Amino acid sequence: MNWLVIIEIGYFIIMLLVILRVLYDTRSGAKALAYILFIVLVPLVGILFYFSFGVNYRKRVLYSKKIIKDEVLRQKILTRIHDYSEQVLHSGLMSSEHRNLVRFIHNSCNSPLTGNNSVRLLLNGEEKFPTLLESLAGATSHIHVEYYIYENDITGNSIANLLIEKARQGVEVRFLYDDFGSHALGKDFINRLEEAGVETAPFYKIRWYALASRLNYRNHRKIIVIDGIKSFVGGINISDRYRNDIKSENDLYWRDTHLMIDGRATFYLQYLFIKDWNFCSNKKLQYRQDYFPVSQETLEIRKEIVQIVSSGPDSKIPVIFYTLIEAVGSARERVWITSPYFIPGQSLMDSLIIVAKSGVDVKLLIPYISDSKMVNAAARSYYTEIIQHGVRIFQYQKGFVHAKTIVIDDDLAVVGTANMDYRSFDLNFEVNAMIYSKKINGQLQEAFNDDLKHSSEINRNEWLARPNYIHLWEKGVRLLSPFL
Repeated sequence: MNWLVIIEIGYFIIMLLVILRVLYDTRSGAKALAYILFIVLVPLVGILFYFSFGVNYRKRVLYSKKIIKDEVLRQKILTRIHDYSEQVLHSGLMSSEHRNLVRFIHNSCNSPLTGNNSVRLLLNGEEKFPTLLESLAGATSHIHVEYYIYENDITGNSIANLLIEKARQGVEVRFLYDDFGSHALGKDFINRLEEAGVETAPFYKIRWYALASRLNYRNHRKIIVIDGIKSFVGGINISDRYRNDIKSENDLYWRDTHLMIDGRATFYLQYLFIKDWNFCSNKKLQYRQDYFPVSQETLEIRKEIVQIVSSGPDSKIPVIFYTLIEAVGSARERVWITSPYFIPGQSLMDSLIIVAKSGVDVKLLIPYISDSKMVNAAARSYYTEIIQHGVRIFQYQKGFVHAKTIVIDDDLAVVGTANMDYRSFDLNFEVNAMIYSKKINGQLQEAFNDDLKHSSEINRNEWLARPNYIHLWEKGVRLLSPFL
């Protein structure tokens, strides 16, 4: 009996210390409360869960070496283009409405504003992959590939075969893949690349002794850089599921969006690749001018202005999350959002409500059926709140919408890898492209309106009139949204 009392006292002290750590470490009050309730109500399991998934690695040593090395690399690379960034900002080629947004991104993740970019919007895999293969075939210096999901299928092998061919021609080829998202690749696939001269590295390899945390912090970026000047970024992974041109009629239609960029915006994507590569690979990359080819050029109105924004566990603040809050807050006419998951957090939701109540046209396009029942239930609780304040919500029914895009007014378009949820804002390494362009904005508007033709709008009155037990269930699941 005495031993039982001692164990209970010991556990109580441990639980109290863990709760104090939660309070000290966790920035979000709602998230801290969720962890504390779990720790108190589910003995031992709650503590194990917190140390597996809840420790704030932004403040921990996990990425400390990465941050130090990134800083050295940054000083060498970004000083070449910062002056050019100021020239673009003051050129008069972009709206003054977004200057605060531009400076926030610049000051938060050292990303310059770049002009003289050619940007092409790629809708779905059937547009992306032929364009990508053509661009890869034209590489003469280097190819850098960084993907969350890369699968050993028809699409994955068509690209791999071309990477092997280019490596044998003497082109430098590097292949960085997330060890969780691309877990099905297999050793044979990687060995085939390496035997042909392609350098490979898994991002944050999953180890049995740190399984939970390594599963939690993933590289969700999708980046390809070709010869330091042409790049691809967006929501489309490398897999057959993203292509509707090779699917049967019974397969799920996949709606997604990607970008091809030709110009200086590629420099920051190159910078992201190099620092991610150096974090994972034993073959470190050094700064080389041919990775960032700079030619003498003048600003031209016909070229697009682009700024890349990135965030992850190695950034001091959730940059992409704050960027979206600032972008939404700057809207005067419209905010049209497409996202497969919608767990925005209170701050971003408040921003959407404020602009909607101010008369801005706010529309949200989400899948009719999510691939996660828990995520879907949590998202529905947010629908209930924002739909009461004038936000119109449309459910895509033709298939699964996986695009991550935002249209702001008529001159800002956002295309990237970040979903509108806690995982993308706090846990994953993500990257978005901010395009200050009426042309690209107009194309995204057209695509959004086309998607609405295959969607059904949620009726506000019918949605709010659903039984109370459904609303209660959704609000209950919402308490777990920081973990989803």
